Amino acid sequence: MEGKVFTEEQETLVVKSWGVMKKNAAELGLKFFLKIFEIAPSAQKLFSFLRDSDIPLEKNPKLKPHAMSVLVMTCESAVQLRKAGKVTVRESTLKRLGGVHFKSGVVDEHYEVTKFALLETIKEALPEMWSPEMKNAWGEAYDQLVAAIKSEMKPPLN
Repeated sequence: MEGKVFTEEQETLVVKSWGVMKKNAAELGLKFFLKIFEIAPSAQKLFSFLRDSDIPLEKNPKLKPHAMSVLVMTCESAVQLRKAGKVTVRESTLKRLGGVHFKSGVVDEHYEVTKFALLETIKEALPEMWSPEMKNAWGEAYDQLVAAIKSEMKPPLN
């Protein structure tokens, strides 16, 4: 992903849209994950707390907080991208995410489904703000975060 520039215009779109969405992060996070599972039901097997659960997804007590934390981390990372010039998720967090995604067997297709679900969630949350430029801005920010996570996807050293 080196050389890909996150422009000032893209930053403005991401900052403005996240500012509006932030107050609904819990609900939007859940919608985001329900969309992922609607597109790829098998992705549920990647989450230990969903694997053996008979509880409907939207009522699972662990899904909403997890979904919210993923959405917030993704969006906060996007907001900081231009100022920092790189993904600003703490290195320890990136290493942990890389390790967990590696161990869970996450593959490129999962990231693609997640990107599509993220963009659809934002589009539905902000129909009046949505534009091709906003789609590109969020897509670029997501791609850079994924590249950073993938660079840490390796077996743990212990």
